[in-house]
Amino acid sequence: MIPSAAPSFILKAPRASAIAAPVLLDSPHSGFDWPADFQPAAPHSAILTACDLFVDELWSDAPAAGATLLAATFPRAYIDTNRAETDLDPALVDAPWPGPLAPTDYSRRGMGLIRRLALPGIPMENRPLSVAAVEQRITQHYRPYRAALAAALDAIHTRHQVAYHLNLHSMKSRGNEMNVDGGAPRPDVVVSDRLGTTTDPAITNWLAQRFRTAGLSVQINDPYRGGDLVGTFGQPARGRHSVQIELNRALYLDEAVGARSLNFNALRATLAAITQDFCGYTRSLSTPTA
Repeated sequence: MIPSAAPSFILKAPRASAIAAPVLLDSPHSGFDWPADFQPAAPHSAILTACDLFVDELWSDAPAAGATLLAATFPRAYIDTNRAETDLDPALVDAPWPGPLAPTDYSRRGMGLIRRLALPGIPMENRPLSVAAVEQRITQHYRPYRAALAAALDAIHTRHQVAYHLNLHSMKSRGNEMNVDGGAPRPDVVVSDRLGTTTDPAITNWLAQRFRTAGLSVQINDPYRGGDLVGTFGQPARGRHSVQIELNRALYLDEAVGARSLNFNALRATLAAITQDFCGYTRSLSTPTA
């Protein structure tokens, strides 16, 4: 890939022609602009599998429905904004980490803040990174993305007295050894709310039913329960609701080569209709300020 000096995110506000809804969609893993300091050892084809290819494009009609859309421009393989800043495997840096660390099971499986494995048995890097290199990834990309998400949700909450956050991802049609469901076939959609803690369950159920109405198979909190972003920003007691949505890549992607399939545009149209309906539903639940 050609190194990029692009900003770490793109934020698209609701279109002027749309009635603003209390909804923000974010795609933290669809970016593929290569930061200049990213020199991975893993082959390009393996790194592609760690990216939620075209997810931001699939949901790109959200601003026309009245929603805000945020998308990262840098790859998840560089740094993962859906992990806690402390979820770092200390073996991935060449010196003691200067701050607190709390590696989780994600780090154990090679998918922490800094990814150890591109695929099972395929290391992302061929040597540990310097502390300074990891700190640069955090300060130049991870924190700006998370700050943009926080600020956008704050603005929506201020205006509507409530905010609904859809955290968007894609998943392999079958998991591998790095996943909790390794080898199992997956549904079309997984809707997750960390076991009912990041949103009013009515929101989760509404989304699941709407996907089913569109003819898609849906599971709730299985095999994904929701990552750090919904865990951080989902605070239903404060009127802040976060739900993670995983789309099966077989719906829209030729997984073997990482290219859009013939079904891509049809799925995009389905998601546009679902977003339009969700914006309408959430407007009925909000009280906009002047």
